[in-house]
Amino acid sequence: MSEISGGAPSSARRLARRLPVVGGIAAGSVLLLAGPAFAHVTVQPGTAPKGGFATVNIKVPNERDDASTVKVEVSLPTDHPLTSVMPQPVPGWKVDVTKSKLAKPVEMEGEKVNEAPSKITWTADGKGIEPGQFQQFPLSVGQLPSDTDQLVFKALQTYDNKEVVRWIEPAKPGGPEPQNPAPVLKLTAADAQDPADGKNGAKGDATAAPASTSDTTARVLAVGGIVVGIVGVAFGVLAGRRRNA
Repeated sequence: MSEISGGAPSSARRLARRLPVVGGIAAGSVLLLAGPAFAHVTVQPGTAPKGGFATVNIKVPNERDDASTVKVEVSLPTDHPLTSVMPQPVPGWKVDVTKSKLAKPVEMEGEKVNEAPSKITWTADGKGIEPGQFQQFPLSVGQLPSDTDQLVFKALQTYDNKEVVRWIEPAKPGGPEPQNPAPVLKLTAADAQDPADGKNGAKGDATAAPASTSDTTARVLAVGGIVVGIVGVAFGVLAGRRRNA
């Protein structure tokens, strides 16, 4: 009987030693899942209604510990040109909008448009985006096309050490995320929102933004639930062994 009672505490000690390891692995999974949502250049919010106008942010994080981002170039889609692109002034940054002639004119409010914005360049006139920081560059864009489900905004991020990170890789459906994915704005059905939302983008942005945030939150909470479950199972096993003892 003494052997059995002596074995239970020993098992409990072994289990107690393992719990921090299990918890550490689970916590690492939380960071792993939550990290990619903030690590790349992205369009925020990630969705907007087709056929309307929207206000979006090009979100640029600094991924280097020893350099600052001093230039951001975003190429606008040419297969589905946006005839109206207006950047909001960002303190500490100069902005330049480049227009190009369209291969095929598009009709906008009854008029034919022969050129459209093709690139936006933000250049820091100060410190830029320093390590451990990010910057958002707001844009009012439109008219969003109705014949595609997404717009790709390829981006170049330049650091003050001359390094250039090219966020231009397309994501393949069902495939792994590219190392440097291009920012994407997904387009939703126009009838999914109030028609008035598409004209000014204000309401559309308010409804879309929480969706992006809730997606990341849901992943973090899901992994947190796994951590709690693992700990619960571990203590259940420990309690069972004590009762058997």
